[in-house]
Amino acid sequence: MHEDTLREDTSGDSEDTGPVGPFSYGPPPAALAVGTPRLDRFGVAELGRAVVVAVVLVAFVTWGVVRWIFRPQQRRLVDAAAHGTVDAFEHLGPTFVKLGQLIASSSGLFPAPLAEACLRMLDDVPTFPAEQARAVIEADLGHPIGEMFRSFDDVPLAAASVAQVHGCVLRDGRHAVVKVQRPGIARRMLVDLRAAYMGAKLLQVFEFFRIANTPAIIRDLYNATMTELNAAVEADRQDRFRRNIGAFGDNRFVAVPEVFWNWCGPRVICMERLYGKPIDRVTPGHDGLDTTLLVRRGVKVWIEAVLVHGPFHGDVHAGNLWLLDDGRVAMLDFGIVGELPERWRSLLRGLFRAALLDGDFASVAGVVRELGVAANLDLDDAEVGRQIAATFAPLLGSDVGELRLSELIYALVSLGRKWNATSPEELVLFGKQLGYFERYATALAPGWVLGRDPFVFRNVFPDEVAIRIAESGVSLPD
Repeated sequence: MHEDTLREDTSGDSEDTGPVGPFSYGPPPAALAVGTPRLDRFGVAELGRAVVVAVVLVAFVTWGVVRWIFRPQQRRLVDAAAHGTVDAFEHLGPTFVKLGQLIASSSGLFPAPLAEACLRMLDDVPTFPAEQARAVIEADLGHPIGEMFRSFDDVPLAAASVAQVHGCVLRDGRHAVVKVQRPGIARRMLVDLRAAYMGAKLLQVFEFFRIANTPAIIRDLYNATMTELNAAVEADRQDRFRRNIGAFGDNRFVAVPEVFWNWCGPRVICMERLYGKPIDRVTPGHDGLDTTLLVRRGVKVWIEAVLVHGPFHGDVHAGNLWLLDDGRVAMLDFGIVGELPERWRSLLRGLFRAALLDGDFASVAGVVRELGVAANLDLDDAEVGRQIAATFAPLLGSDVGELRLSELIYALVSLGRKWNATSPEELVLFGKQLGYFERYATALAPGWVLGRDPFVFRNVFPDEVAIRIAESGVSLPD
């Protein structure tokens, strides 16, 4: 398979494709439209589900506490309740598994015991029967499995809250994987989200939930889920991201699986199979790997996506960031993708330019005013720049291994409060991914400083970085 993973980009077509699906020439515009049914609708189905959710949560948390009473030495009471909550999430199914994953990946926003208990939900997701997966694939693509693929593995390679992945071999011999949605998942998750949204609004009578703004958390989950349920959108984003990697003629050590549009549909994505292991299973010092360089290469591509191209991977947990057998870093699973408007990208570029190159945060003030964030403040650009510097410079210039997601989000929210504005959702998603990279840096690149690494920004600020390198005499990696 190494030859397959290293080949040049192709259309995914060949003379022996056999039957193909509805997106053989790419998804039509109508397929890329994301449905947005009303979240605030609450009917009989939602009421029934809300009752089930409440009963299950109470039952599992109570059982967790009861077990703690008889075995208190194993964990604290609060930990027992947190694990009971996670048990309930797993029992309630995909929507609540996804909520648990959100909690695990945003630990600074939730109580630590609950966030830690939810970590197991990042990897441990139940599969669904292969016959159901086959039925969805055949319904979407319009042909029997045996006619489209040379072989199809009924044992899934991985499972997530919305879909699971099966290995297969195309008729021309290429190894691929098929990502297929759980049957009926769209309707089920919509009912769950509506019930959760009503519950979140009711919970605001308690101060903690009011401060956490639980309805907003459910709205964010709803928006991400409705997009993720559209497989055509996910495949299109993956395809665009993959093409953007090589836009500057470098980044050959970073990969994204090629989408095989011939076998994609509304609930099905077929793509190139890559072989490797999650980044958190990489051990520094083994096999002659420069693990710091691995992290730098991955972050470089991701930063270019955020600041230059637009669409960026919005869920870079270890299961989606791999070291391949051929030494490349791969980004997988584009179910969650963020995209900053150009004006916000301009603001972030200004922040990083100031942190990396010239320290001139006052120059960022003009961009801030163009966004309307500080338009009504009785402050000159120099003062706005000082406030920006005080908030961001220490974070961008510190050891990423020491940077904590909660500190970054607090800084964003704190600055917004100063200016009577809220932090944009895209920046929060940006901050969440920095939280993942901080974990990888701690383990694989100790002492590496994202905000001071010219290699990461060589394509974002090409002229400035070239001057800096010429003056310092330091060479950048290939």
